[in-house]
Amino acid sequence: MKTKFAFAAVCAAVLAMAAHVTPAALAACGRVTIADMNWASAEFAAHVDKIILEKGYGCTVELVPGDTNPTLASMTSRAQPDVAPEIWMNSAREVIDKAVKDGKLTVAGEILSDGGVEGWWIPKYMLDKHPELTTLEAVLKRPDLFPDPEDPSRGALYNCPPGWTCQIVTKNLYDAFGVKQAGFDLVDTGSAAGLAGTIARAYTRKESWFGYYWEPTPILGRYEMVKLDMGVPYNEAEWDRCTGQANCTDPKKNTWAKSVVITLTSRNFAEKSPEAFAYLSKRSWPNSIVNKIVAFMDKERARGEEAAEKFLKENEALWSKWMPADVAGRVKAAL
Repeated sequence: MKTKFAFAAVCAAVLAMAAHVTPAALAACGRVTIADMNWASAEFAAHVDKIILEKGYGCTVELVPGDTNPTLASMTSRAQPDVAPEIWMNSAREVIDKAVKDGKLTVAGEILSDGGVEGWWIPKYMLDKHPELTTLEAVLKRPDLFPDPEDPSRGALYNCPPGWTCQIVTKNLYDAFGVKQAGFDLVDTGSAAGLAGTIARAYTRKESWFGYYWEPTPILGRYEMVKLDMGVPYNEAEWDRCTGQANCTDPKKNTWAKSVVITLTSRNFAEKSPEAFAYLSKRSWPNSIVNKIVAFMDKERARGEEAAEKFLKENEALWSKWMPADVAGRVKAAL
């Protein structure tokens, strides 16, 4: 019995040591500020980084409110915050490229391994029933499978929310691919919520659906959708000339490029905290995981901290690869 108590005491001491961060480690990492962006996937990422940097690397982490343009402006002018976990390159490519070239910012890596994805989608259950519907060309041959609620004699392509760039792109591609001539109307849903609602309603009733959407998003975490092959490669020159431009009169066939989504840090942080920076350079996850996490946040009204803890408890095999074994051990013990 004494031996069992002694063994239990040793185990407790070992776990405490594994979770303990020494003053030397604290001094090495120091204080870190992380932008807590105002959308779900970025909020989740900020809290994952907070837990790992605090519990694994001994950093003192402060989350600060952020949005793309104000955060980039602050990072380039004041080197604060130290880390912006999720920045979509297409939203500020020129600013980022210049700041990196000037030595003010450093790209740690791509946080979304798949990148941001846009396209035209159909429900997975429709593909299961009609295996040939993997391409836009195949879908356009079957307007009868995607009836317009207002005019069942024609098919329906649900558009991107009004005022968004993707609405312009979808209209141009609708014209370029001859979708109207194929028997489909372009249906506006009024808002992002309205567009999401059409998918939810279709899934609930197991009805047809065909339209624009993007990931990572809660909707694609909740409902399994399949992105159609547009049949052509991305043409950047044509995108700049017409695909992404309002009032273009002669659009050509095109598709969306992968949106590169990165983690940015100040150069100062990268230099003073190389171990923490190395973690950020390896930290990356697929849209399949992020879709499910943001769907959980949406359904349960969960905040970033809850989402981060759920992710860390359920995906140790993934995140433990981003750091040395001793660091992973401290994070696991803290959880």
